[in-house]
Amino acid sequence: MENKTLQNDFYIADLTTNGGLLFSLFVTFLLVYLISLIWNMIIFLVIFLNHHLQKPMYFFLCNLSFVDGVYISVALPKLLDIIKTGNNKISFAECYAQMYFFTSLACTEICLLTTMSYDRYIAICRPLHYTLIMHKRTFNLLVAVCWTFGFSNSFFVTMFASQLSFCGSTKLNQLFCEMKTLTKLSCGNKSKFKTVILVEALLVGFFPFVLILMSYTKIISNILKMKSVGQRKKSFSTCTSHLTVLLLFYGTLLCMYMIPPSENLELLDQVFSVLYLAATPTLNPLIYSFRNKDINIAILNILLMTKSCMK
Repeated sequence: MENKTLQNDFYIADLTTNGGLLFSLFVTFLLVYLISLIWNMIIFLVIFLNHHLQKPMYFFLCNLSFVDGVYISVALPKLLDIIKTGNNKISFAECYAQMYFFTSLACTEICLLTTMSYDRYIAICRPLHYTLIMHKRTFNLLVAVCWTFGFSNSFFVTMFASQLSFCGSTKLNQLFCEMKTLTKLSCGNKSKFKTVILVEALLVGFFPFVLILMSYTKIISNILKMKSVGQRKKSFSTCTSHLTVLLLFYGTLLCMYMIPPSENLELLDQVFSVLYLAATPTLNPLIYSFRNKDINIAILNILLMTKSCMK
């Protein structure tokens, strides 16, 4: 019989022993964290407080910004603390809590991005029926389903993950606690949990991706059928931000989870994990704010109002 570990802690991967490089990493991660947090909260508050932006597309974006702001806060502050103090220890309870919230928010984001694809499909392919289909009760229900599914699904996965046993080293060759690394580190019979991961990959990864693909196939087909060049450009411009965010999110997701575990690819895994953890929630608000005139105008109005109040 294998001896299960009696340790109560995991150890996050050591980043480097070079003091100068550690400082550079700390400053970089801190700036990324602050930019992401500030921009996401700005977009959230601008949409939440501006009655002109109380439309389905912006309501979904408001929720997405909130998800991204919390999402990056799940692991990055702990990573900053590890870089600063050199103490890379994290308790089992903290590790599983981190994995639970990280998975919850990632699932919620996937669900929201899928819902936003459906919203763009209705807006472009069935514009005359848009207000009838996407009324307030509908998009409130869709967002509620996204949040409920994300957190309940993650609870189910985390419960299964908590049954994993660890017989030897508890050093995680990763920058935060996530399923792929814990599965690789665990010992004993992992067949049940691998089955759960496969079901999750289909339910949370593959099926939403297919729905998004179907939506954009219909959208692009409909846009190409439009006779007016101006109308085609206007219709496609309403989708470019969302499409860019989709490519960024699924690109980093696939790079992180589709590459098979390997000791030679541990550094590459860490690079992709940083992109998945930090780059996506940081770039999302910038992509939406730079390409959306309504949000830019709303932000400018708030800045002007703040400036006039300070005089």
